Amino acid sequence: MAKRSVRDAPAAGKRVLVRVDHNVPLTEDGRVADDMRIVESLETLEFLRKEGARIILLSHLGRPQGAPDPRFSLRPVARRLSELLGHPVAMAPGVVGPEVERAARELRDGGLLYLENLRFHPGEEKNDPAFAAELASLGELFVEEAFGTVHRAHASTVGVPQRLPSYAGFLVSREVTELSRLLDAPARPFMVLLGGAKVVDKLPLLTQLSSRADGILLGGALAFPFLREAGADLGDQPVEGSLGPSCREFFARTRSRQVSVTLPVDFLAEETASGEVHQVPSRKVPAGHRIFDIGPRTRELFIATLQKSGTVFWNGPLGRVEDPRFRGGTQEVLRALAGIPGVHVSAGGDSGRALRELGAEGSFHYVSTGGGAALEFLEGRDLPGLRVLPEA
Repeated sequence: MAKRSVRDAPAAGKRVLVRVDHNVPLTEDGRVADDMRIVESLETLEFLRKEGARIILLSHLGRPQGAPDPRFSLRPVARRLSELLGHPVAMAPGVVGPEVERAARELRDGGLLYLENLRFHPGEEKNDPAFAAELASLGELFVEEAFGTVHRAHASTVGVPQRLPSYAGFLVSREVTELSRLLDAPARPFMVLLGGAKVVDKLPLLTQLSSRADGILLGGALAFPFLREAGADLGDQPVEGSLGPSCREFFARTRSRQVSVTLPVDFLAEETASGEVHQVPSRKVPAGHRIFDIGPRTRELFIATLQKSGTVFWNGPLGRVEDPRFRGGTQEVLRALAGIPGVHVSAGGDSGRALRELGAEGSFHYVSTGGGAALEFLEGRDLPGLRVLPEA
């Protein structure tokens, strides 16, 4: 699934539209709180600068509802990018229009111009043809470097590359390569470690990976409906409903394909009345308790199971990591991966930030920037922002 690379783009002296994913968190005083996504785009931007391209950056930030909103201006992002590059990054006066066109025309070789938040314009999320054409008219080439948005059929991810010669940036190429390896040729045994909530949203991913994995380990709220289907009494713990048939289908599929399924054997649960934390068995959770983390025996079981792996894919916390009392399960299991040989890949949500906060970033060979795009890729979906890019 290799895509035509930015390395092959005739960029010298050309205005190059680069779609980046600089949708980063900001502090209350308007500074970038976490610049990981900006840093990930530097390789492509520095390459284009050295090639003498005239770079026009496109990104969204937050959800401004299709109208200008100073809370979601990309000016703080442009300032941080300028600091990281050690080179000035001009800020356009808007997204499109005569003044933006003038700023684009005045760019010099190696220069950078940042357009305002794409979502300030209602045509972005609607993939409006007129807006896409206006954006495309600013450049001569297009580079897709925002893997985190390729699952969206928006003007900047589909409409623009349909109108210009288009290329994949280094980050997008790397994402496609690393995630494709999980689907096509993972080192065996291939183990999948999944947590988090919103079970119904994870079912397509479970279905896809259960046809490729050798083992699946489930934690977090994701494990609850599967435990209940396996006969566990979870007491007062809320469990996402109407998933019995899906759970039965999952167990039948994994049995037929000889895929091992590892579920928690104990939990850390908070007693609602007292606030005290108790270790409880997963087969029978006492009344009046809420589950917030996997227990010590489950941690040992998960780590022992993962010791046999050649590849591990992780998505989703195994407990409520935002509460120090309940981050131990996720932290302990993920840190243990550092001592287990093999390829370890993470994707989904703010996994990179979570790994840094848990001190487990060094356990992973690759941490995807893709969020929902990465998970949809692994589900085998056709992503419109990749489909529109020419093959290598």
